Amino acid sequence: MVVLSVPAEVTVILLDIEGTTTPIAFVKDILFPYIKENVKEYLQTHWEEEECQQDVSLLRKQAEEDAHLDGAVPIPEATGDGAEDLQQMIQAVVDNVCWQMSLDRKTTALKQLQGHMWRAAFTAGRMKAEFFADVVPAVRKWRAAGMKVYIYSSGSVEAQKLLFGHSTEGDILELVDGHFDTKIGHKVESESYRKIADSIGCATSNILFLTDVTPEASAAEAADVRVAVVLRPGNAGLTDDEKTHYSLITSFSDLCLPSSP
Repeated sequence: MVVLSVPAEVTVILLDIEGTTTPIAFVKDILFPYIKENVKEYLQTHWEEEECQQDVSLLRKQAEEDAHLDGAVPIPEATGDGAEDLQQMIQAVVDNVCWQMSLDRKTTALKQLQGHMWRAAFTAGRMKAEFFADVVPAVRKWRAAGMKVYIYSSGSVEAQKLLFGHSTEGDILELVDGHFDTKIGHKVESESYRKIADSIGCATSNILFLTDVTPEASAAEAADVRVAVVLRPGNAGLTDDEKTHYSLITSFSDLCLPSSP
């Protein structure tokens, strides 16, 4: 792979997570299965806590909005009829969560519960986030060269911070200047990247966005953001046109900063 020279006007590097900094296999084979395998136990353990009740309330509201969808799983209101009623309600929440996940939905209600479950797992040491070997050394080098580094992922900001705070490389949150999720806009919408630039306080042309998803790359390009598509093991393949159109890297070490010799 040819080394890619970073344009001199770039002062910010914006990173996707899944398939870019972190193997897709970690997300698909560890993070998400953990939710399905442990959601019932989590609910039974934390049910009486205010945070858990807020999560359930949000999921119930989402279930009401989803009532018209095929296969939608309702979550009944509590009746206070003892242990059997409680177990039926917990099972309804479990079934709803699994139904949403089977459709790869990214509702705020689902993401909130997932984030709280992952927080409990990470802080208890039950899992650590995985990063490609080139990521942390490259980010340290970029920051030493005066670059700002931000994250933009469909996963919540809370989930992002969990990954960077509890990784196989230790706590690397200090290497990130800020986090963005879909609250600022969806990743396939150009306006999202303009909002990110405004939030950072730079021009869109000052940003280099690294992602493995070409529709995201296209949306960023339309906002005048610089883009490189990251090719990693397990990522989806690119078409010949995409290979021709986009700058491609297989490792963050493929990037040559303006100040580099």
